[in-house]
Amino acid sequence: MKWTNPLPDTAAQVHTAAEPAGVRAMNFILRLLSRLLLLAAVAFGATACARDEPMPPGRPASAPIGEVALEALPQQAQQTLSLIRQGGPFPYRKDGTVFGNRERLLPTQPRRYYTEYTVPTPGSRDRGARRIIAGKGTTGNPATSGEYYYTDDHYQSFRRIRQ
Repeated sequence: MKWTNPLPDTAAQVHTAAEPAGVRAMNFILRLLSRLLLLAAVAFGATACARDEPMPPGRPASAPIGEVALEALPQQAQQTLSLIRQGGPFPYRKDGTVFGNRERLLPTQPRRYYTEYTVPTPGSRDRGARRIIAGKGTTGNPATSGEYYYTDDHYQSFRRIRQ
């Protein structure tokens, strides 16, 4: 008995043996469209990644921040600011940690520029919503920078503390 190879010898024979011409044309078009779609997705993704994140609703970062006199702050905020100027000790574990300014409401600065401190809220069982955010200023030290911001609504708005 003579053995014959059931497989075609060339790529052209593979296509003609396995697929009709209309199916080949449709597969070619689908492959072409999928490559174009992939190219468009890569191009769009690259431009989307290159853009900054959209600004969250609220005040634009370039708008001026209001001010508040130190004497007009609640007594707890005044005490917290006094602790910051002394360099501590701070009553909350999170005090002195980096504030990321993700809301972009404070002036734009390099990462790790701002630190946050809890202003105790009477009657609150947790840290509450009040904070003082300290910048490093020209001294590089929040204790001596003179750059302090107060929020009583958990980072929704800020006022620079006027001393």
